[in-house]
Amino acid sequence: METVSMIDVASYLPGDPVGTDYFARHARSDRMAQNIMFRAPTHRHHVAAGESAVDMAEHALTPLIDRHGTAAIEGIDVLITHTQLPDLPVLGCGADLARRTGMRPQCILDLHNGGCAAFVYMIDLARILLSTNGSARTALIVTVQNTAGQIFTQSDVRPLAQAAVPGDGCGVGLLCKSDRAPILGVECRHYPQYAGDMTAAIAPPRKYWEPGTGQLHISFTESKITTVFARGNRLVPEVALSVCEHIGVESTDIDTFVTNQPNRLFLRNWRDALELTPDRHPDTFDDCGNLFGAAIPVTLDTENRAGRIPDGSLVLLAGFAHAGDFAAAAAIRWGAAPDTDNQRRWHVHAG
Repeated sequence: METVSMIDVASYLPGDPVGTDYFARHARSDRMAQNIMFRAPTHRHHVAAGESAVDMAEHALTPLIDRHGTAAIEGIDVLITHTQLPDLPVLGCGADLARRTGMRPQCILDLHNGGCAAFVYMIDLARILLSTNGSARTALIVTVQNTAGQIFTQSDVRPLAQAAVPGDGCGVGLLCKSDRAPILGVECRHYPQYAGDMTAAIAPPRKYWEPGTGQLHISFTESKITTVFARGNRLVPEVALSVCEHIGVESTDIDTFVTNQPNRLFLRNWRDALELTPDRHPDTFDDCGNLFGAAIPVTLDTENRAGRIPDGSLVLLAGFAHAGDFAAAAAIRWGAAPDTDNQRRWHVHAG
């Protein structure tokens, strides 16, 4: 396989931060609210009324256009998107995003699985597509989380303990055939036996697309939470350590470990499992909440813009999805520090 690099990352958070009081004044008093899985972040962002997934993706793309030029984005060969809540029930946002930005990709994929680990999954798919297609040189991966301000703010859902945890945001990554910031290794693991364990509920019961009075929300029980928590504690370290073994490093060699951000306890347990200090495991949970699939690129971009990921750093991305039906990790030798813009432009245009 030809060497493929992730040479840039950018993100977008919609609107002003929303405080926990937005939910607290409507919260019910129940046992579920005491569960650590639902301990609320300090802030989160909500997609605005009428703001589409494509709108969010365009905002996230703006820094890439500023750094690499319009032509580099218009010339993207492979476009892969993941949208948590598609604006249309039968269509992802890839084709419309390409239309709005003037792209003419050879390949557009709307990825509907991968969940909180979708960004890593898209890295792997983009790497494979670029490596096996002689004419394709660049790929753009886009993950949109837009359920917090649409599903979790519904009048019947807002009082639930789960409602205060998610936030909305979008993250994008730019990849190309290059050795500038090589993807050193990726591992994706599917666990189909767990696929039926994530469910949605509406009261009174109906199919989500049928007319009715109940509002859609994720179905949680205490036993299900316990099961998912045990899986998540195991799956992320397993896949992360497997990538470390594959590329011949110890977990303690990782300079920056970026994961999805479901809650504080997962973050602590994953960090401890890899024997990393807090400064090497960025935490955006209190600022952004659980961003689902957008958490990894948003957190990565936040750290990079802050100058905390020098070029040459070993970056490991990892996460798990849904109730544990997927987990993935990717190792990257970082080469997109903010002071290397000119070099990044050269690699996008020259390959």
